[in-house]
Amino acid sequence: MTASNGAYADETVGDIQITGVAVNGGKSIVVDTADKTITVSATATDPSGIWDADFYLWRGPGGTDPHDNPDGYILPNEDTTPADCVASSSTTSTCTKTFTFEPDWWLTSADAGTWKVGVQVWANDDSRAERWAYTTTRLQRHSKLTANASPEPIAKGKTLTITGKLTRANWDTLDYRGYTNQPVKLQFRKAGTTTYTTVKTATTSSTGNLTTTVPASEDGYWRWNFAGTSTTPAVNATGDFVDVQ
Repeated sequence: MTASNGAYADETVGDIQITGVAVNGGKSIVVDTADKTITVSATATDPSGIWDADFYLWRGPGGTDPHDNPDGYILPNEDTTPADCVASSSTTSTCTKTFTFEPDWWLTSADAGTWKVGVQVWANDDSRAERWAYTTTRLQRHSKLTANASPEPIAKGKTLTITGKLTRANWDTLDYRGYTNQPVKLQFRKAGTTTYTTVKTATTSSTGNLTTTVPASEDGYWRWNFAGTSTTPAVNATGDFVDVQ
């Protein structure tokens, strides 16, 4: 048995073990302007079997007690009810709860970023375990990216202009706004091939707009590629085909 240093510190009482935690199937939590529901699950084992589990997402400096004035705290839906626990054996179960992120109510754009995932599990013999930060997850604002190449068609050697716009969900205004000052790659795929190659990098304007020029050399598809940030997922624009004559 590992003794606790405080009422809410990481602790294990008894033989119980947490063997895994999965948030949203291992993917970042990407929310647009509508509600998004995801699952968080924990797999645990104890000789007496697993009875229940609970979860919380929180933000704060390392060593901060997540139950004592964290920078942010998110609880599952109906957090006072038992988790849905499915036994894979007499000693091991996977317990799941759901979280719903609601931009039209409490979720704000400032909430985007990395969150620690706390988990608590209980066994049938009253063994218990808690981990303040078993893993982390990213809560991100859904992104969109467009691309347009012109003129079409174009004579070989003439200047081609490629424009686009990078936007992301704004949870405060429930719409999409330009993502400013972000590096975005211009990529080209030759007609008849499957691979895009990066040609240059441009930076989004104060409204999220992109524009650059290149010489037209051969038929193919032009697109913008955004690598993503901790608050915003990566996204590719749909390639725009240009006929070079």
